[in-house]
Parts: sequence; C-alpha cells; structure tokens
Amino acid sequence: MNKAALNDFMGNYYLTVRFTNARESKLLNAKYRKKNYATNVLTFSYEKYPNVIADIVICLPIIYAECKEQNVGYLDHLTHMIIHGTLHAIGYDHECSNDALIMEKLEEKILNLLSISSPYAQKT
Repeated sequence: MNKAALNDFMGNYYLTVRFTNARESKLLNAKYRKKNYATNVLTFSYEKYPNVIADIVICLPIIYAECKEQNVGYLDHLTHMIIHGTLHAIGYDHECSNDALIMEKLEEKILNLLSISSPYAQKT
C-alpha cells in the first residue's frame, strides 16, 4: 500500500467520475487489467499524493445487478463504489488480505459518516 495514502487525505484532488456500460467496462478491464469481464468500478490514477489526479469509471449495469443480488439501495451502493474508487486513486488497494481489511475499515468509516450501512457486515 502506498504510504502517502495514510496522510489524512491532505492535498489537491482532481477526480473525474464517468459512468459507462458493460461493454466498455469489459473492454477497459481487459485492456488495462487483463481481465475479460465487466466490473463495477475501475480507477485510473495518474498522480498520487499530494496532488491526486484520477479517473473513476463506474459500470451502471453492474451496479444495478449488484444492488439486486445484494439487496442494497442503488444510491448507497453507488456511493460505496465512488468511495472505493477514490480510495484506489489515493493509493489504497485490496490485493492482500491485510490491505483489504484496512481499505474496508476505511470505507466503513466513511459510509458510516454518511449514514450508509457497511457492505462488509454480511461477510462474516
């Protein structure tokens, strides 16, 4: 994990959030992550702390499907994915279990501030 991401979110943030369809999400995921499927959110970071520049691409059909599957509200899940993508933009990841736990706890903390239930509570 990027240690700069531990600095209380200070700095300048330039984020673009773009909504796309499953076809484009699959193309982007294949091209940049070598994964041949559409995914809920992709983050493309160009600069990290202290001046964060990133594009966050959210696939709306995947978000809709996950809402039905997980029985969660659309705006709550969309908010979660924007937070998730933003944390990736500043250097957090979930490639190993320890990093995933750190990222999930931070997501839960932010969601709680917005009165949104934890998406991870049901994982236990």
